[in-house]
Amino acid sequence: MWTERRRRRRAQLLLLMAAAAVVVVGSALESAQEAALRVGFYRATCPIAEDVVLAEMRLILMEDDTLAPSLLRMHYHDCFVQGCDGSIMLQSRKGKTERDALPNRSMRGYDAIERIKARLETVCPLTVSCADIIAMAARDAVYLSHGPWYDVETGRRDGNVTAAEYVENDLPPPDSNIVDVKTFFSVKSLNSKDIAVLFGCHSIGTSHCGPIQKRLYNFTGNMDQDPSLDPAYAAELRKLCPPPRPGDDDGVPGGGKTKVPLDPGSNYTFDLSYYRHVLATGGLFQSDGSLLHDPVTRGYVEKVANASSPDEYYADFAAAMLKMGRTDVLVGDLGEIRPTCGIFVD
Repeated sequence: MWTERRRRRRAQLLLLMAAAAVVVVGSALESAQEAALRVGFYRATCPIAEDVVLAEMRLILMEDDTLAPSLLRMHYHDCFVQGCDGSIMLQSRKGKTERDALPNRSMRGYDAIERIKARLETVCPLTVSCADIIAMAARDAVYLSHGPWYDVETGRRDGNVTAAEYVENDLPPPDSNIVDVKTFFSVKSLNSKDIAVLFGCHSIGTSHCGPIQKRLYNFTGNMDQDPSLDPAYAAELRKLCPPPRPGDDDGVPGGGKTKVPLDPGSNYTFDLSYYRHVLATGGLFQSDGSLLHDPVTRGYVEKVANASSPDEYYADFAAAMLKMGRTDVLVGDLGEIRPTCGIFVD
């Protein structure tokens, strides 16, 4: 009996030691990844990289300013699915990549990233990664939408593995409640304040009707409306987005071709009005309104909504984007630098 007891204790001790080792190794890996990223990574190998990206972004948004929110969204979708590795750009002839998944079918901006990549390849061949281009383009999209300029860490390398099913497993859907949102973000080491800050990305852009139809017409399965949604705002949304009918969906996640602004009256200006809109109406998505159902996120929404200056929020946004941009990156000898971002994997 004594021997058996000692055996069990030894097994328990080994399990504890193994668990501790996993934590230590995981922490060490994260630290190594962060150390490999830095502002000005291309200073020696391609000193004009950021200037080239910004110049191209100016031209791209002059041609179509509606691409700004899509390019910001692309960075978020890239980072949340397998890390910030540019894998969102990969293509499949069999429809099996991240860009083929339902949440990405309405994504725009792939051609813009390829355009920037092609320009960089003419001046610095096989040097700047697609993942870094996406991160810099997201920053420039914010800046060129009258938002803040912030430093972007670079040094990521590109992944060559992609799978459509990863997307729906890793991205919180628009009808998430705050518990679900916090769970999805915590897996990426992002806390409640990060959530409240990063949701400010909804300051620019539009959505198809699909993601809000349940909230408007069948919130609990009883043909009802989300009671937390402001009635006057809900009435406006109902005019734009009638109840779904068979055949309405055009292959994107939502409700035909009608588009609804995420931040009415300011949907292409990056500012604080998104927070005022959420506080007053509950926001467009259920996930926007969910920010009001947690003391930390609600407190942040209230603070920013009543702020007299955007400076504190802009500083918080820069810090949160920096943090998100470190998610599961490939650095050093991992990954690759390829001449084209959207190569076919099959």
